[in-house]
Amino acid sequence: MCHAVVVTVVAAAGLLLSPAAGPGRSQAAAGPVVPGWAEAARFHKDRVEQAGIVGSSVFLVRDGKVVAQQQVGYQDLNAKRPVDADTIFHWASITKTFTGIAIMQLRDRKLLSLDDPIVKYVPEIREVHDPFGDISQVTIRQLMSHTAGFRAGTWPWGGDEDWHPFEPTRWEQVVAMFPYTKLLFPPGSKYSYSNPGIIFLGKTIERLTGDDFEVYVTKNVLMPLGMTGAFFDRAPYHLLRNRSHSYYRTEQGLKEGRFDFDTGITVSNGGLNAPLGDMSKYLAFLLGDERRAAEYDGVLARASLEEMFTPVARAADGEGGTGDDVRMGLSFFIERHQGVEVLAHSGSQGGFLSHIYLHRPSRTAYVIAYNTEVRSTAEGEVTRKVDAEIRDVMLQRVFSINQSTNQEINK
Repeated sequence: MCHAVVVTVVAAAGLLLSPAAGPGRSQAAAGPVVPGWAEAARFHKDRVEQAGIVGSSVFLVRDGKVVAQQQVGYQDLNAKRPVDADTIFHWASITKTFTGIAIMQLRDRKLLSLDDPIVKYVPEIREVHDPFGDISQVTIRQLMSHTAGFRAGTWPWGGDEDWHPFEPTRWEQVVAMFPYTKLLFPPGSKYSYSNPGIIFLGKTIERLTGDDFEVYVTKNVLMPLGMTGAFFDRAPYHLLRNRSHSYYRTEQGLKEGRFDFDTGITVSNGGLNAPLGDMSKYLAFLLGDERRAAEYDGVLARASLEEMFTPVARAADGEGGTGDDVRMGLSFFIERHQGVEVLAHSGSQGGFLSHIYLHRPSRTAYVIAYNTEVRSTAEGEVTRKVDAEIRDVMLQRVFSINQSTNQEINK
């Protein structure tokens, strides 16, 4: 993988990416104190520990630089190895945003149109039953916005036994399900989150480029952004030590999840792994920077990113809220919390939970990851609740937003 990283990014983030000294450590960039960070970092540490989450990390990005970070707990509880700035988390469905960027790259190169029927590139989908008409009405745009009508889960049965594959491992297994699959609503009529739809986009990328999905995204997104610690599925040997373990906690106790797993054919909707420093480079790219416009446009033109950030559907059951609070763009959610509109996407798989949030008016974003899925009979999905509480504190205190007027109060 290419090690050419833009010097300004390395200089800005390099001092911040040293390993943490213990199971809880907060850092801020040299220079002015980041307003509200101390309070948010304290809240993050307290809630993670109270909930019984084994390990977590959060990075704050502003004006293209990592300005603060904190690690809490352990990446390997048995070895008492703390989470540090190099710890690699699994990003699950946040991978979908990389798939969307790859599709937009191919669109900009005139290799496809977003309004092309997906059967043009994946003709096997003609075997899917469409009770509302011709399956060829399903478009790439609808798959990107989760409005095509496909079910949420990739694998509609199995997966509950230890000996079951984590996900379908081969394209042929997915194709074998098509004659037993139907659309749930007319394409384009409403939002419904769908993992299979993103697999079809990944297959489109492979067929148009001749590269495996992982190879294409590594060459055309990860490498240009300097994400040298990022990879798909199983870790390269030299990064294996940095890969976090995952855990499940219930009233029955703590159980370790699968370590260093392979997402199989679902890699395009959930196979990415990376340290938070690399994900911070991704956030800087998404936020944009006129000083680096030529470099960033080499990955994807700003106009194309803006197209992805434009709402196309109301996500009534979307991530982070309900009703008009959450809308769907092309691969990104547009959410409103505490009166603040942010771009967002979450990932949850194999015991990991992660989230990215971007507030473009203040050029501020943060990325957060947890390595423990905590559930209780009384509270349900505890880790998700903790994540939402931390989000609200970050928006109120660190993003420097006045809730009542939605105006920046600290610049």
